[in-house]
Amino acid sequence: MGGTEQDPASGAQGKHGLHELIAERRAKAERLRRSDADAFPYTFRDTEPIASILQHYEHLTDGEETEDSHRVAGRLAARRGGGGAAFLDLVDRSGKIQLHARADVLGEEAFKRLTTLDLGDLLGVEGAVMRSRRGELSLRVDAFQVLAKALRPPPDKHAGLSDVELRHRRRELDLIASEEVRRLFLDRAKIVSAVRSYLDGAGFVEVETPVLQPLYGGALSRPFTTHHNALERTLYLRIATELYLKRLLVGGLEKVYELGKDFRNEGVSTKHNPEFTMVEFYEAYADYEDEAVRLEELVRAAAHAISYSGQIDFASPWRRVSFAEAIAQATGIDLLAARDAPALAAAIAERALEVPTEDATWAQMADALLSKFVEPSLMAPTFVLDYPVELSPFAREHRSEPGLVERWEAFVGGLEIANAFSELNDADAQRERFEAQRRAAERGELEAQPFDELFLEALEQGMPPAGGVGVGIDRLVMVLAGVDSIREVVLFPAMRD
Repeated sequence: MGGTEQDPASGAQGKHGLHELIAERRAKAERLRRSDADAFPYTFRDTEPIASILQHYEHLTDGEETEDSHRVAGRLAARRGGGGAAFLDLVDRSGKIQLHARADVLGEEAFKRLTTLDLGDLLGVEGAVMRSRRGELSLRVDAFQVLAKALRPPPDKHAGLSDVELRHRRRELDLIASEEVRRLFLDRAKIVSAVRSYLDGAGFVEVETPVLQPLYGGALSRPFTTHHNALERTLYLRIATELYLKRLLVGGLEKVYELGKDFRNEGVSTKHNPEFTMVEFYEAYADYEDEAVRLEELVRAAAHAISYSGQIDFASPWRRVSFAEAIAQATGIDLLAARDAPALAAAIAERALEVPTEDATWAQMADALLSKFVEPSLMAPTFVLDYPVELSPFAREHRSEPGLVERWEAFVGGLEIANAFSELNDADAQRERFEAQRRAAERGELEAQPFDELFLEALEQGMPPAGGVGVGIDRLVMVLAGVDSIREVVLFPAMRD
């Protein structure tokens, strides 16, 4: 590399190229090993989160010092000062604290060693809490250890990572560069914890079902396919947990949930990642109206967990609108009047709506109308209810509306975040639905539901009436975090080569 090259991940530049800069830092590491027997230890125990220190001592006045000693560890983010005193910023996942280092406290040799460390180095510090005369809460450095050497420079602390694709490929650098990104993923963890806590508190049992499945099902999507060498059979990464969880209802586990990864071999967009996190929960002796109330409560619990302060109102009951009514309001098309593919295609053409109609089924066109013309406008929390049976092979027939099923999808911020049914528990009706899906597959529909005889045999044992819900965790985090791309809430999203 030439003398002006830089590391695109760090922004480091100047008279030295990256190779020279890494060589320089590697030489420093070697000198540290020789001169400091305590450098690069195996542990640095009994540390505290920086945020807890900042919170506990926020009452200190300017210039006030204590003798309260604390141990912290983190990454060196900034350094300033000169002479016999220096100020350094140390960052851990919870926050940043200023370190006040003095030569007369540490000794000249240790002070020099500390003040010549590179930005990005990992440091353990012990010292007393104080507030500087300028009002910044600080830790006086009484002792320190160099815990690890950063051979590569960190991202520029002012510019951060401006390349969005690089941020997603090198999330560790994104986390180093941005306190906001660190906070988002800590909030994601709190949301997941709140979801589990809500369901546990409501009497649900968390279970684990196979990720590698001999037959995929529970959603209309294409799977990822793999091969098990020892079993000599084709297996699929699951697209949903639904069918296994409903078999557990048959087995007498009346309230079950699973929170984990599903995989769908479909497009990548701001709303879709092929590997995504879902929670599905199923409750015997309940229906889709009961589960709508549950979802409202679950989302409120998640919002409370991160002290949500955005513009969306999660406190009030959510709006409810039927599938047909929502499409009629958005497009003027009466789905009940246009109940076959030619009639619906004609209605779409008459209004010059940009929806594919050639070789499309009625269900595909109806679904496209909802996705394109309804979903983006649903900013306030909304349940779209009572879907056509063609779109819902596992939902129970509507108790009063022929041709419809008891299903809702929940939308917030223009995103679908959840899907729910009054679950179909009639084995013979389910067999007919599977037969219809098989005929669809024979016509070449790639996302048809495979025929699952084992699931039918389970239903023939008798499944109680039940409500079931699937919630997209990634999308829920998007809504609560106020971001518009799923890649921002997945630590390592799928990327092209």
